[in-house]
Formats: sequence, structure tokens, C-alpha cells
Amino acid sequence: MFGLPVSSLPCQKVMAPRRNEKYKLPVPLPEGQILGDTEGQQWVLGKMIGSGGFGLIYLAFPKNKPDKDARHVIKVEYQENGPLFSELKFYQRAAKTDCIKKWIELKQLDYLGIPLFYGSGLTEFKGRSYRFMVMERLGIDLQKISDQNGTFKKSTVLQLGIRMLDVLEYIHENEYVHGDIKAANLLLGYKNPDRVYLADYGLCYRYCPNGNHKQYQENPRKCHNGTIEFTSLDAHRGVALSRRSDLEILGYCLLRWLCGKLPWERNLKDPVAVQTAKTNLLDELPESVLKWAPSGSSCREIAQYLACAHNLAYDEKPNYQMLKKILNPGGTPLGPLEFSTKGETVNVHTPHNQKVDSQKAATKEVNQMQNRLIGKKADRERSAESCATWRKVQKEEKLIGLLNNETAQENTRRRQKYCKSQEFLNERKSSPQKSSGIQFPNSFYETHPDFTSEDIFNKSRSPTWYTYASTPGMEVTDLESSTGFWLTQFALSEETKADVYYYGFIILFLLVLVCLALYFL
Repeated sequence: MFGLPVSSLPCQKVMAPRRNEKYKLPVPLPEGQILGDTEGQQWVLGKMIGSGGFGLIYLAFPKNKPDKDARHVIKVEYQENGPLFSELKFYQRAAKTDCIKKWIELKQLDYLGIPLFYGSGLTEFKGRSYRFMVMERLGIDLQKISDQNGTFKKSTVLQLGIRMLDVLEYIHENEYVHGDIKAANLLLGYKNPDRVYLADYGLCYRYCPNGNHKQYQENPRKCHNGTIEFTSLDAHRGVALSRRSDLEILGYCLLRWLCGKLPWERNLKDPVAVQTAKTNLLDELPESVLKWAPSGSSCREIAQYLACAHNLAYDEKPNYQMLKKILNPGGTPLGPLEFSTKGETVNVHTPHNQKVDSQKAATKEVNQMQNRLIGKKADRERSAESCATWRKVQKEEKLIGLLNNETAQENTRRRQKYCKSQEFLNERKSSPQKSSGIQFPNSFYETHPDFTSEDIFNKSRSPTWYTYASTPGMEVTDLESSTGFWLTQFALSEETKADVYYYGFIILFLLVLVCLALYFL
């Protein structure tokens, strides 16, 4: 990382053995030493401001442009060390300045949170060879802000997620994954602290070299690699990282920044326990995340995001636009980042192209998000509907099965009612004065044809209400709640009674004629 000195972090790291045993911090280089990069540019070392991974970090100045306020830093490691070499290869292959500028124009972004790379080279000091990289200087990292504040505002957390998705989409399209997303590796800009950058690509991995995606293969010797608090389930299993790993790690970070804790924080010394807790969290979405919401807020967006990330196949390309829409469902324009500590705003100012009061903008965004919440049930439904996954299909199949069972039982009850009503009518027919001649059409016992699977999903486990076809002038609804309706309500109009008497008289007259005919024959 670049910027201020790196303090000890609360996140325990479980690294591959080679990183624990082989690499060592180099002997510091003297301030004022001149380093020449491969492009012929000369840099003057300033004071050492910290260390990251297994290297040292210095302020730096172009030799021909001395400046009291350094805009560059130089990262230094022994040549045989690996992380700086991996980071250098990433920048040379995938993050050249011209490529980043073209991507920003293509995607119509205001910026992309990848630090700029200016050059690299080798130098000698006391008989040892050093590799160095010249990078853009950045400001404070989010871990220091989190240590002061504990949690971030929800609007800030969601905006951080969107900004990181922009970065991840770019590096994924260029065949790399980051693999170590966390607050310590997210730094604010030095001159523009309203921007956030994802730094430290020493653990980045080329998941798709030359367009050929790595195969899924578990390796027990590489289990639990990475920062254990945030690393993905694939990393816990010893599987090479893929795009879904980065998305999963980012989801854990969002949850931590908003809620201030994660379910497995007390078990960081037990990687297997952490892996089990993460598995349970993802298998029980969205409830497992929704219950972690701080008072007065909601984790609905993060639950939806994690559900989509968890259901990706190992080599599947994520839908980054959909994920960003989940984190910003209202399409609210991104404003300045706000990090408040004890009532004071930390290193934030309004962007030049957006003259908006930062506090009002964040408050408006939070209110818009909160107004869209309609309860826990809506949270679950929206989470299930956010992506077409097997989890949704399973739930719908269970509900459909349940409905079919209830429908079959209801049809049986209705047939019984129908038979009882027919028996009642047969008894009534034996009394000429109260015979009505009413017949119940079979269509009364058929469900409405417009009943869809969406109705099933929205009305499960509640009394089912149906509308049925009926004869003109008669409307029948809610047969379930109107037991005995047809057995007691037979009040006939005067016109109907006249018809009954008329046809009864004709039938009686015909019977008399038949009897007379038989008598005389």
C-alpha cells in the first residue's frame, strides 16, 4: 500500500508457506539516492513512510522536477522477492496508463480506482539487488478510518462497493483477479480524497491466461490462503481464485464496513471454523445477512449482492451492471465519499464536476433507500427475485407443491359441498311449494385460469382467494370462507317463482293428458 505508515491490522493472515518463510524486508536505502528506471527517468528517494507486505515505501521526486510536496512513491523489495514482481507484471500487462484512460472513456466513468504506474527498474545497494516501482502517491487507507470510526455510513458503503466493482470489472476483463480486497488496501486519493483506489496487487492472480480459464481443482496445501477474515470459500478450499472470489470478498467487506462485525470474527485463529461460518452465511441468505443490519438501517442490498455472487459458477462472468444496480437501485448519482469521525468529516471534499453539499447528498441518498424498504417479507422476496438462481427455483417448486396439495384438498371439500347441496335440492324437490330447480355449474369448482406462479410466490402460506365464473346476475367469491352459503341462501325473486309455477302447471297438464290417453287406449 502507499501513503502513511502501515500499522498492525486486526485481520489475521494465513499465508502460503513461501510468503512466511522466504521473503524478508530489505535493508533500507539511504534518503537522497537516485534510481533510474527502464525508461531512463531518474527519481530521487525521499523519506521512508512505511512498509507493505515485504517491501519498503518511500516518497519520491523526479530528478528534473524537484517538488516539496511529493506526488509519487517508490516501492522497494529485494529482487528475489515475489510480490513486487507480481504487481509489476500486472501493471505491465493489464494496467498501463493508456489502457486505463481508454476504459474510462468507453465506460463513461469519472475515474477508475487503480493507482497510476510511472516506471520500474533495478538498483544495487551493499551488494544486494533491489527491484523498485514508481507509483502514484495516495492518502489515508480505510482501515485507519475504520479504526477511528468503527462503521461507515450506508451510502458510503454502497458507493465503495460500486467503485470497487468498476475496478474489478476492468482487471477481470484483463485476465486478473485481485484476491486481497480489504480496508487496508483501499486508499483515498492524496489530492482528491473524494476518490478511492484499490492498491497492492502483489497477490493478484492471472485466472484466465490467454483467454483460457483455470480449471476448478482443490489443493489441500493451499487451503485458507489470503486474509482469513475476508477470503473466499474457494480460497479456503485451496482452489485458484476466480472472478467470483473477488466479488465474494468484496461482499464480506461491505458487510463489515456497514455492521462493524462479521459472524466469524471470534474464530479467526481457526480457519476451518471461519470457513464453516461463511458457508452457513451464504447457504442461509438472505436472512443470515438481514439480521446483522444495524439499528435504523438495512442490509437488503448487501444480501442481494452476496446471493448473486454466491450463485455464480466458478468460470462464469459476473453481470457487473446488475450488481451495481443492486447496490444503487434508485440510480442515484455518485457523490463525495463521507467518513465521519466523532462528528468531523475526514479528508473529503466535493468533486469539481459536482457542486453538491456532501451532507445533504448523503442524507438524501439514505432517505431514498430507506423509503424503498417495506418490511422483512419484501426484503426476502426482492432478494430472491434479484437473480434467476437455483435457490429461487427450489423455493418456487416447494411452494407450488404445497399449493397443489392445498388445492387438491380444497377441491375435495368443494365436491363434498356440491354433493351435500345436491342432496339438499333433491329433498327440497319433494316439496312442490319450495322447489327451485337451481343447478350448480361445474365451472364453480375450477380455479381461475389467470392464477400464475407469481401469485404463488406472493401469496404462499396464506388463505387462497379465488374468483369463479357465475351465472348472469350472480357473483361468487371466497368459497372457502362462505361454507353453507348455497345451503341456506335460496331467496327467489317473484319472476323466478312465476316461472316455477308456470312450468309446473304445464308438466301437470301433460301428465293428465298422458293418463287420459292411456285410459282410453
